[in-house]
Amino acid sequence: MTVLLVREDREYLVEPGETLETDLGIIEVPDAPSAGDVVESHLGETFRVQALRGPDLFEHFERTGAPMMPRDIGLVIGHTGASAGDRVLDAGTGTGVLAAYLGRLGADVTTYECDPDFAEVARENMAMADVDEHVDVLTGDLTDQLDDLAGEGFDVLTLDTEDAASVVERAPTLLVRGGFLAVYSPFVESTRDVVAAARNVGLTDIETFETIQREMDFDDRGSRPSTAGVGHTGYLTFARRP
Repeated sequence: MTVLLVREDREYLVEPGETLETDLGIIEVPDAPSAGDVVESHLGETFRVQALRGPDLFEHFERTGAPMMPRDIGLVIGHTGASAGDRVLDAGTGTGVLAAYLGRLGADVTTYECDPDFAEVARENMAMADVDEHVDVLTGDLTDQLDDLAGEGFDVLTLDTEDAASVVERAPTLLVRGGFLAVYSPFVESTRDVVAAARNVGLTDIETFETIQREMDFDDRGSRPSTAGVGHTGYLTFARRP
């Protein structure tokens, strides 16, 4: 079970029984660390054991590209109601942050990644997140499997791919009645294609949101939104099979 050792602004991913060498000393990680335990280096410097949570996965997963941001994941979960026991079909695994969040909710996720190297990294990330029993990372293009998956009855379909519109065209054959679609698109043009496809196949409750979030700065001069960081990430389209 991977955990974090935390000291002020430092965080180290460690495994039980591991020996970690730092500039603050050598740390012998306990065989069964528990959240809240205090571990000392051989120089007497202390670190706190912290269990991995969703935001920690975002920060510490090995990345194969830009992962979906937590704010986008929150909208996906909130607008689809994804929960324990759901069957989720996902495409565009990438780093696997969305799949891991869904797996930690207790959903069973089948996710497709075209790049074999990316898929292998995602599998390792799922193991680190302790969701590999819930998340099955498959190497391949979902569009090649649509005929075989028709009628499988997924509760949620999540897409983060350039060809998302072509999968949306098959959404009625993939989703249970009442099941939800969520599509992340970085560009308006692909978002329009997704919305058009959703309308053409009779999906309902179609909504698109631009995701913008600004952190607040508070100092002696006053309070205002931060001028640093990325406010806009992309567009999220949601729809439902009636």
